[in-house]
Parts: sequence; structure tokens; C-alpha cells
Amino acid sequence: MSGVVVKTSIRRRLVRQLALVAAILSLAFFLIVRVVAERAAEDTQDNILAASATAIADALYSDGGQIALELPYSAISMLGAISQDRVFYRVAVGGETVTGYGDLPGVARVGNRRDNIFSTFEYRGEDVRAVTLFRSVSAGNLPSDVMVTVAQTQLGLAAISSRITSIATAIAAGFFLAAIALSLFAAQSALAPLDRVTQSVARRGPNDLRPVSSDAPSELVPLVEALNNLIARLRMSLSRSEDFIAEAAHRVRTPLATVRAQAEITHRRLNKPEHRKAIREMIRAIDESSRSAGQLLDHAMVTFRADSLEHAPLDLVELLRETCERLAPTAELKDIAINTDLPDVPFDFIGDSVLLQGALRNILDNAIKYSPEDSEITVQASKNGDYVLSVRDQGRGFADTDIQSLTSRFSRGSNVSDIVGSGLGLTIADEVARSHGGRLEITENTEGPGACVSLVLPQS
Repeated sequence: MSGVVVKTSIRRRLVRQLALVAAILSLAFFLIVRVVAERAAEDTQDNILAASATAIADALYSDGGQIALELPYSAISMLGAISQDRVFYRVAVGGETVTGYGDLPGVARVGNRRDNIFSTFEYRGEDVRAVTLFRSVSAGNLPSDVMVTVAQTQLGLAAISSRITSIATAIAAGFFLAAIALSLFAAQSALAPLDRVTQSVARRGPNDLRPVSSDAPSELVPLVEALNNLIARLRMSLSRSEDFIAEAAHRVRTPLATVRAQAEITHRRLNKPEHRKAIREMIRAIDESSRSAGQLLDHAMVTFRADSLEHAPLDLVELLRETCERLAPTAELKDIAINTDLPDVPFDFIGDSVLLQGALRNILDNAIKYSPEDSEITVQASKNGDYVLSVRDQGRGFADTDIQSLTSRFSRGSNVSDIVGSGLGLTIADEVARSHGGRLEITENTEGPGACVSLVLPQS
């Protein structure tokens, strides 16, 4: 687990914020377009009403002292040209209707006002928009105030408003979708430098602790500098850890070896059986402590180096041969013969020689430890699609122990409780194999009693 708690995404947050801004702008755009368009439609209708009323007023004349009107066709037709609305008109003198719809309400004149007066009201069950104007017409040498009112239903205006709403909605939706697409593009472009820095770090190998070098914008410079400072501290910490493990291994193993040697000398000089028994128990405890401490440090070294694995060319056959030569004296103390069946051709491999030799040493050391005296250990190297380095002994085998559990830390067989061991040897070998892309195979010895442990590594 990385330990990072992901609460939200910067990209998602940025897109959400931009989408919210786009939604607000789209709504504002929709309202502005609708209001302006409807106002323009209303002004157009008012202008036509005013023109129709003016045309009617201009057609008034005096006939025998009476106000007369020849209704011009254009006055009504100009209103019917834009919609199928009904049109009403009224011409009144002194409150008396001369022509038109007598029940059509007019507007009371205020002072000498002569400009157009617009109003909206309900007439005969429909909402109408009306304009009223006043003119002075001579009738019998006397001027008469004439009121001309023209009204029109608003069905056409409602239809125009509906079309405007539909168009404004479509435009606002299109604007919003375009803004979303642009928001995604803007978020991607804004976060591209951060992605480049991430990829620059992610593509590195486990032992690449160079400072991060990337063309980052000024906002990311503090992050890159903090990352480089962390890498520098990590590099120094890993170096100190490696030095500490090597120094600890030396300082732990050397004193214990000295104490064991002195205990063996003392053991040979003692005559009383109870004293010799006590010294033997002490030697056993020293061996167990020495082995446990050594393998714990070996395991720590494997864990450390597995994170910064060295990749160097090496010969697995030669590495196996050197391991056998180093442990030959230990085997001779128990009169155990190490028989090697190694090819003359090299097994070229790219890996960490320190870890691989440690894995082979633990496998062979286990075979020597669990083999009886005057027995044989067979060491082989072969190719079977992979490189297979096998160590076969004539020891106790595994009895009823679950073989798969033997690679777990501190896990040992049920039949070796009387032998000093830490339960880390096969764990170390298994971790080294997996860090190199291979595996550890543990089986019974098919050629007799004992066990067979093989380190399997890929040829490529």
C-alpha cells in the first residue's frame, strides 16, 4: 500500500469548477438572449401598432361638420402580415365611437399629450397590446379631439417568444457543451507539466536516485526541489544503511566466533562431565546466536539490495563453483563430500552477484547442516529453458512439513528441532530468486532420502 489517501482529483476539481463557470455563463447568456430578443419583438409589434394607428389618424377628414374615416387597407394589413392575430380598432370623438369596436377601451388623455400611449389588457377573453393616440381634426370650423386606438392579440408574440426560447436554449446548451470540452482541454493542458514530472520519476529504475530534471512551470518548481531534496536524503540514508549492515555483520560475527573458539578450547580441557555438558550447551547457544544474527543481517542485506538491485554480467557456473569451494571446509568437518556436476560453458547472467552468492551459500549451508556425517551432496547446473542451479542432499527430507511454508520467515521443518537454525536460509534464497525474476523450487530428493533445492533463473 502506498499510504496515500486520495481525496479528490485536481483534474476533476478543475473541470468541475470550469463546468460551473460555463453553466453560469450559459444561463446568463440564455437569459440575456431571451430578454433582448423578446424586447425586440415587443418593440417591433409596438412600432407596427403605432404605424397602423398613425395611418388611421391620417385618414380622418371632415364631412358636413362630422368626422369621417375611410379606413385605409394598409393600416390593418400591416398588422396581419406578421401573424394570424386578431386586430381591433376604434375611432372616438368626445367619447363617442365614430367607427370600430365601441367596447374597445381607450386611454384617458393627460393634458395635451400627443405621443403614442401603449397598454396591455384583456379584451374579449384575450390579452391584447394596444396603442392610443390623439389628434385634433377640424369639423365645422371647430377643432375636435379624436382618439384612435388600435389593438392586437398577442398569440404571434407568444409564438415568437417560444421560438426565441427554443433557439436560446439550443445556443446555451451548445455553448455549455463547447465550454465543457474546452474545460477538459484546459485541465489537461494545465496538468500536463505535472504528468511529465510524474512520468520522469515513474520511468526510473529502483537504483536511479539522480535529481529530477524537468521543464516545469514556476508553480511546480517548489515540488521538484522538495522531491530532489528527498531523493538526496534517501540516497544518503541508503548508503548509511548499507555501511551499517556490513559493519554490523562484521562486529557481530567476529566476537561470536572468538567466543566459540575459546569455548571449544575450554571444553577440551574440562574433565568433569557436568562441566563439559554445560560448555557444550554454551557452544550450541553461541552457534545458534551466531547463525541467527548472521542470517538476520543477510536477510536485511537482501531486503536492502533488492530495492536497488545491481545489474552486472556474471557467470552462474563460476559463482556456484566458488560457493562450493568456500563451504567445502565446513562439509569436511562432517565428512560430507560435495560432488559437483557443472558444465564447462558459462551461464551468462545479468544480476547482483552479492545476493546470488548469498542465496547459493544459504542453500548449500542448509544441505550441509541437515545432512548426516559420511554422506554426499550433489551440486548441479543445467539449462531447461531457464538456468537451474540445484543442491541435492541425503538428509532428513521434509517429513510431513508443508514445503510451500518453508520460504516463510522463521519457518522450519517439523523434524529438525534438534538442529541449530533460524528459519531464514530458504527465505533469503526465495527473495533473491524473485528479485531476479526467478523462483525457488523445493522438492524431495528423487534419487534417495533427503531434499533437493533449486534456484531457477531466467536465461533472458
